[in-house]
Amino acid sequence: MKTQKIIFILGLFISFLTTYGQEVKVLSYNIKYDNVNDTVNNWNDRKEAMVELLNYYEPGIIGMQEVLDHQLTYLDENLSDYTFIGVGRDDGKKKGEYSPILYNTKKYTLLKSETFWLSETPHEISVGWDASMERICTYGVFVDIESGKQFMVFNTHFDHIGTVAREKSAELIVTKIKEINSNKLPVVLMGDLNLSPNETPIKFLQGALTDGQSITKKPFYGPTGSFSGFDHNRVLNNRIDYIFVENFEVLEYIHIDDRMENNKHISDHLPVFANLEMKN
Repeated sequence: MKTQKIIFILGLFISFLTTYGQEVKVLSYNIKYDNVNDTVNNWNDRKEAMVELLNYYEPGIIGMQEVLDHQLTYLDENLSDYTFIGVGRDDGKKKGEYSPILYNTKKYTLLKSETFWLSETPHEISVGWDASMERICTYGVFVDIESGKQFMVFNTHFDHIGTVAREKSAELIVTKIKEINSNKLPVVLMGDLNLSPNETPIKFLQGALTDGQSITKKPFYGPTGSFSGFDHNRVLNNRIDYIFVENFEVLEYIHIDDRMENNKHISDHLPVFANLEMKN
């Protein structure tokens, strides 16, 4: 009996080790690039509130869009325990907007990262198809420090004009995921896709992956839409920011409509938050 009891306790302990640390809190956020002409919604008036929001929700992984180098530097310096991956889309270094992934170094270790361009030549700095400008996707392979489990995160920002570019960008990213993810790791794809849910590229992504909002265990919470345009009186029904998953359960999915004291939005997009759990 004593031996059986020891085996039972060991079994519980092993079960605990294999499940602990599998939850991954992710957040996608178009932070609005620092445009010097934004006198009313200037970055300097928004950045402290943004750090407060991120510190409150404590996502382990943050995918951002429209991030200029000095904005990324500010966030990196003011968010403790985080570092980032990603490059500027104009030169593959620091010029132009990033689509960076910030991650909590106390929770996750980075194994691999890369940025590719959404174009016919993804490994070269390039404008794809009918896009108005360079567009990129940054991805990382991470290890959960507690559980040792690996997962992948892709973060992107689709073009706002090119119809063909958005269709081809969705196809390219799915092809990349299939090529890279030979071990069938859990995958997150998030970003500002500049598309509503009924448009063809979103339908394509919903077929290849799973729209996190559609499988959330807790009911979806927040406004239907994710784009505010800084209009605090606007009805928020334009959903263009998404978190897609593969081999993850979605425990909750939220469009966060937190605002500053003056009722202004912190960005012209709402953050999209999802609490995920890796499937065994």
